[in-house]
Amino acid sequence: MGDVKPLLKDITTAKIHHFAAEARVLDAREIKDFNLSKRITLILCLIYLAQVTARDSLVEMFLKQMRSINNDAIKELELIKKRIQETQEKLVGVLTNIIHVFLEENQLNNELNHEPVSSHPEIEASDSYSSNSPERISELNLSTELTTHQGISLFHKLNNVFIQDGGAEQLLSECEAMNAYRGNNHLPLIWKFYKNHRRTFFRLVKALDFKSTTNERSVIEALQFVLENSHRRGEFLKASIELDFISEQWRKLVVVKQGEKTKFVRRHFEACIFYYLAAELRSGDICVVGSEDYADYREQLLSWSECLPLVDQYCENLGFPNNPSSFTKTLKSWLTDTAATVDAGYPNNHQFIINDEGEPVLKKYQRNELSVAVKALIEKIEEQFPERNLIDILRNVDYWTNFTRHFGPLSGSDPKIKRATERYLLTTFTYGCNLGPTQAARHMRGIVTAKELAFVNRRHVTVDKLNAALVDIINRYNALNLPRVWGDGKSAAADGTKYELYEENLLSEYHIRYGGYGGIAYHHVSDTYVALFSQFISCGTWEAVYIIEGLLKNLSDIQPDTIHADTHGQSTPVFALAHMLGIKLMPRIRNWKDLNFYRPDKDTVYQHIDSLFSETVDWKRIETHWQDILQVVLSIQTGKVSSAILLRKLGNYSRKNRLYQAFQELGQVVRTVFLLQYISDIQLRKEITAVTNIVEAYHKFSKWFFFGGFGVVMKNDPIEQEKVIKYKDLVANAVLFQNVVDLTEILRDLQKQGYLISREDVAVVSPYITAHVKRFGDYLIDMETVPPSLDEVESLVLA
Repeated sequence: MGDVKPLLKDITTAKIHHFAAEARVLDAREIKDFNLSKRITLILCLIYLAQVTARDSLVEMFLKQMRSINNDAIKELELIKKRIQETQEKLVGVLTNIIHVFLEENQLNNELNHEPVSSHPEIEASDSYSSNSPERISELNLSTELTTHQGISLFHKLNNVFIQDGGAEQLLSECEAMNAYRGNNHLPLIWKFYKNHRRTFFRLVKALDFKSTTNERSVIEALQFVLENSHRRGEFLKASIELDFISEQWRKLVVVKQGEKTKFVRRHFEACIFYYLAAELRSGDICVVGSEDYADYREQLLSWSECLPLVDQYCENLGFPNNPSSFTKTLKSWLTDTAATVDAGYPNNHQFIINDEGEPVLKKYQRNELSVAVKALIEKIEEQFPERNLIDILRNVDYWTNFTRHFGPLSGSDPKIKRATERYLLTTFTYGCNLGPTQAARHMRGIVTAKELAFVNRRHVTVDKLNAALVDIINRYNALNLPRVWGDGKSAAADGTKYELYEENLLSEYHIRYGGYGGIAYHHVSDTYVALFSQFISCGTWEAVYIIEGLLKNLSDIQPDTIHADTHGQSTPVFALAHMLGIKLMPRIRNWKDLNFYRPDKDTVYQHIDSLFSETVDWKRIETHWQDILQVVLSIQTGKVSSAILLRKLGNYSRKNRLYQAFQELGQVVRTVFLLQYISDIQLRKEITAVTNIVEAYHKFSKWFFFGGFGVVMKNDPIEQEKVIKYKDLVANAVLFQNVVDLTEILRDLQKQGYLISREDVAVVSPYITAHVKRFGDYLIDMETVPPSLDEVESLVLA
């Protein structure tokens, strides 16, 4: 099938996605009912998006497989190292025996050399005893025979030593193996795991059109050379191209000399080129024509002429100077002033010390224990929480928020199903609790069939509609009084948790930390406990790329300007991009000692904290690439390109991408400032820990409702997987909403009974309460019962 993109050139990307989504859920009979022009448009959009998705999926599978090959080689190296211990002992024993033989032969040789040439001194003294005399020639022949005999004897002795341990060839092979894997070099082992995928990889690269995004085409040319020689089976290839881009370890493996000719070791050469192809796809130095996730990111950016009218207003809004020189000076002053302040405050900072060995130490702070009064309050609250079932909770929250209004046919027409709201609530429960339509329908006493539930999910609910429903709940939740006790909504935390998937799945990947196959549900959760946004990603995905994306896609009234994350948030490009978007990135970093601190210039010396700094900022690089940085930021801010796509490129090392280098340098400044604040401010560390604990608690809370199907996401379609996670968040946020309403009423009742309740006491009470919720039994819905008005709930006043 040919390229259909030219036929859609007048249709926006958003419209193409919408039409494709509409066509995906229709059958042939329904599409036939449309007029010819719409029918063709829907089908073309579906075909185009299928082609784009197929290319993205092929690249993703290739990258996953190359990552797996690399990891398998590393694991194999570790096993070899364990086995090498035995080999080392064996080879040391062989060397010991060789040394013994050498010493014995050396002693014998010395004895022979010191023995007199003749036992007749009168002959030695005789003038007739010359070098050509018969007597002298006879003695020389005897000496030669002795030397030859000694050499043969030495050979036999050494050969006996070698035979005892497998022979000289076996020992040489073991020595070469040890040399090959010396210095943690796993590259020689890559071919072993690559060879089984060789045929598939060649089919893949022939099916895709790879282009370089820079002027340097060395990897593309090397890939072409590999394709041209793919039919060869010999050990070597003629070295007719340059390999300047490969590392020294690869060069030793790939390039060999045979006389005066230079050749490539074919097998290692192939593995090497595919290794670098994967690296450059990840960094964006190579793109795939017709892809979306692996397209040329430069073409997705605004042109500088489009950026120019936006620069002044954007910089003014964020308080940035609007020219490179002033921007760099302001940045340098920020770092200089922060470092000077931390250095001056060091004597009074009792939580952070630099010991006599020059090692920085951050002391653990004492956690505040719950007071007796707070424990009693929590116990009283739990006693009075009313029992609820999940379907009633969804009904109540929909009554207060009307979130089901977003569900309906993709065409935008009114739903033609009877009791639409009821059906939407039952569908939300079915998929949000991971029951699946068949199992759920069995417990609904004939209210709805499995086919009807599946129909609503497939035809009336999309990821965008679920996001819109979530926004309705979040906005109404934000209007309640009680959540403001827990936070002001200005900060949020981002973290992921693993959900199991079937192993044979594009998204499924083995997760080392969690164990088992699955995907990651990556959440942004507000300091007010409500989940703002979620994304379902593969286990191998670098989670940091979605830190910013979640905030940008969050369309609710709660708009945090500070984002906390776990250790994955320490990346310098993420720090740089967050800073330029006006977002304060403040992750919890466990290994902060291993990170480099950058001083403003090489001449700056600090009285107390100088040993922290190991590098100096290259301000010239930041100033030079200020325009490039701003072009990226404005492209993201205007929605022209996804921050996740760009960070996926910027998060991978690139030796030739100037954008990567610029964001690295800027991020090093921003991260250094944060690290200095982190080590000097105990309240900041407490706040980071508190908010990151909330997102971890949310994971546990939301999984409690995901009880069907043994907690395994049973869909193989990535879109359906994403929907399941959104359904689950919808259920969790609905329960949270109901809990806050009930908690408000309980607190008001306790106040009427004479309890004095302070904001400080309520601030430590988590609304993630599940003990009162019924999960099992028959699932019936009562649409006649109307919950109380929220006006009464909002009247709570705390001391």
